[in-house]
Amino acid sequence: MSENPIFFLAFVALFLSAASQHDEFVYTGFGGGGAANGGRSNISLTGVAEIENNGILRLTNDTSRLIGHAFYPSALQFRNATTGDAFSFSAAFAFAIVPEYPTLGGHGLAFVISPTKELKGALPSQYLGLMNAADVGNFSNHLFAVEFDTVQDFEFGDINDNHIGIDINSLVSNASVAAAYYGGDGANVSLNLKSGGTVQAWVDYDGVAKVINVTVAPFSSKPAVPILSFHPVDLSPILHDRMFVGFSASTGLLASSHYLLGWSFKMNGVAQSLDLASLPSLPHPKKKATALIIAVSATAVIILIAAVIGAAYLFYKIKNADVIEPWELEIGPHRFSYKELKRATKGFRDRELLGFGGFGKVYKGTLPGSRTEVAVKRVSHESRQGIREFVAEIASIGRLRHRNLVQLLGWCRRRADLLLVYDYMPNGSLDNFLFFDESKADQPVLSWAERFRILRGVASALLYLHEEWEHVVIHRDVKASNVLLDADLNGRLGDFGLAKLYEHGANPSTTRVVGTLGYLAPELTRTGKATTSCDVFAFGALVLEVVCGRRPIESKAPPEELVLVEWVWERWSSGRWADVVDPRLEGVYDNEEVAVAIKVGLWCSHPAAAARPTMREVVRYLDGGDAAEVPDVPSPPASDGGHEGKSDHGGFEDFVHSYPSSSFGKGSIASAIALGREEAGLVGPDGPVSSFAYSSLSSLSRGSV
Repeated sequence: MSENPIFFLAFVALFLSAASQHDEFVYTGFGGGGAANGGRSNISLTGVAEIENNGILRLTNDTSRLIGHAFYPSALQFRNATTGDAFSFSAAFAFAIVPEYPTLGGHGLAFVISPTKELKGALPSQYLGLMNAADVGNFSNHLFAVEFDTVQDFEFGDINDNHIGIDINSLVSNASVAAAYYGGDGANVSLNLKSGGTVQAWVDYDGVAKVINVTVAPFSSKPAVPILSFHPVDLSPILHDRMFVGFSASTGLLASSHYLLGWSFKMNGVAQSLDLASLPSLPHPKKKATALIIAVSATAVIILIAAVIGAAYLFYKIKNADVIEPWELEIGPHRFSYKELKRATKGFRDRELLGFGGFGKVYKGTLPGSRTEVAVKRVSHESRQGIREFVAEIASIGRLRHRNLVQLLGWCRRRADLLLVYDYMPNGSLDNFLFFDESKADQPVLSWAERFRILRGVASALLYLHEEWEHVVIHRDVKASNVLLDADLNGRLGDFGLAKLYEHGANPSTTRVVGTLGYLAPELTRTGKATTSCDVFAFGALVLEVVCGRRPIESKAPPEELVLVEWVWERWSSGRWADVVDPRLEGVYDNEEVAVAIKVGLWCSHPAAAARPTMREVVRYLDGGDAAEVPDVPSPPASDGGHEGKSDHGGFEDFVHSYPSSSFGKGSIASAIALGREEAGLVGPDGPVSSFAYSSLSSLSRGSV
């Protein structure tokens, strides 16, 4: 009997522990007291989330690139503190997604279990306010989410733009399905998440059977069969003992208002379904008042009368107006107003100029309202006939999503000008770091680790453009000045697709074969037909530049080092590849990674297109970091002895195509040829030109410039 008190106390402790684990709350609206949860009457909001007067929780509004979070204020016990096993849990919630533009949602919301309520560092758009590019896939996230996504993001392998996905530590869903529910007759009924109607969702985790079920329906009763079931899955390693539960939503270029109308939750039990009829109603769209229509009409008449009196002023206003043709409205909501961009760049003043090139000038700007820093490229386009195709192509490119591409945010057309709006890259372009400039006393030097990370990032972006997006996109102008560096010195490829766009019109600042001299594949200068292999060739030139810290042709270099690819090939063949590594690295680099980079760069630079690798192969070998795994680079075609300099191909003239200037004219080409002959000693039949360089840069004599 003496043991009975001890047994009784243990039983009481076990009972109290079990009772504490059955956390349950219900929100039937979020105003006037909140949840029926035993005294807890509030909810934690961050970002733009707010509770409206009628009790609806609005996570985001119809503004671009916003995040809204709503969490239950207290952490809940999600695991057995003794065994570490995850408890079962159940949630039911009613939500609505009202897009700014019909049928175009942006981006979606997620039910989330997280170690924190703040989710610091999370990004909007495709990241749903849950994490950022560096966090995706990290086991240290300890994050579980069920996404209701209304945008198809190819970077994360989304199946469509109306799906439900289960995400564990990543935005690449472990399981996903098109939004739908099973009716009473067992039929699969499609459900449009962005219809603006109320949807109820149920998320249930069985900690014993190790299964996650997700069910949705546009009514109050729960369908018998879940639309998404994922098993076996043990959340014990993912969840901490105590976690926060709530919701996250975000907008991107396209925006939606994400509403939460009600929410119930229960630990170690089944959450009660919500009666949708008892929840707050969604706000109705504002109706156009008759008085407003009359006022607008009267104003139009007044303006017309004033136009007769002030003809000169009206002419000035029309001349500077932002004219929008009907077909432009069909392209999509990516259009900025000219007034907005002019204000953002402070009138396109020279002080805001970031740089310029063949495609136009680039200005730094700050968008009014959101205060987002952007880069605005002002492109002159002279072809009125091709302007519609040009803008349609821009809208298509604006859908590209990859962490190593500079994001195209939108565009604006004003007469012959096209304004393209991009993410702002605070560290500028790679060439500013790569090539020694005597005028810059404090010019920073990129470490080898930073350079190799940049190469891998650019390779990944090209693989996405060539193979992983829904269409093949050929960049056509891969070079160091088009690789931009973000705040963390990650490489992002810019100007993708612009060369293709210029086929719709004329551009006097570039060569007829669109691209930059020094990076053009030999077959491109002969045929004028761009292929993915041409991008591979240009990437090879970029790799060698990054390794050596030099341009493809360096006029100030000794004659034997004039052509970078030939010099590197000679040193690699003789086993002296360390001679070509940028001396500013002072010998601090990973030998194996440098060897891989040189080998891949030479392979990509092969004059024969068929002998070059694909970008998928390039990414695999750069990620492997083992030079022994990279196949031996095929030898270039045998040279013509000493007669190459006399051939009709032009000999050294062909080298000029690799000179890094996109504005070479015929006169300057002739000067460069003369300079090159004199400096390199390639005059006459005794001046040997290697087959590697000869084949790589042929066709000047064919008039391809």
